[in-house]
Amino acid sequence: MTDMDRRSILQLTSVATIAGGLVVGAGGAAHAARKAAGQIILRGKRTGANIPDVLTSGVPYFVRYDLSDEQGRSVGTENAHCLPVSVGLDGSFVIATLVLSLDSGMITAATAFQRPLPAVTEPPVNARPWSHAFAITGGTGTYVGAAGSITIEHPARDEDVLTIDLTAP
Repeated sequence: MTDMDRRSILQLTSVATIAGGLVVGAGGAAHAARKAAGQIILRGKRTGANIPDVLTSGVPYFVRYDLSDEQGRSVGTENAHCLPVSVGLDGSFVIATLVLSLDSGMITAATAFQRPLPAVTEPPVNARPWSHAFAITGGTGTYVGAAGSITIEHPARDEDVLTIDLTAP
């Protein structure tokens, strides 16, 4: 998977998103009830990662964040599995899956994005802020039948801000 072009990556991501939606649909999305469609804002603090010193195409890495709500209460974790597909001096193109394990259920999501960082990992100071979006592919508990998107902003090296936009089924 070292020489895949952007179109192939997006097609793979689209297939994963559709497959996730079909699985959730088959599980009874019609009777799924979430608390409410709307927007949830969470903050994350990095608690684990195995990001290599130099990103390499085809070599996956993961990151883990502990999540808190706007009042600072712990609400769960964010785990992302990332696979660089192409790596250049100005960044890398990555396929990623995300699992939010929240107190009231889980939300899964997928994306393909351009990581605007050099091929080496981000520096501990003066890291450039960046963001990317995930398509929600499913959920459990309160989030069965979840649809929408998750935008993650990375204002600093070990912090992120998640904006989860849930749409009504």
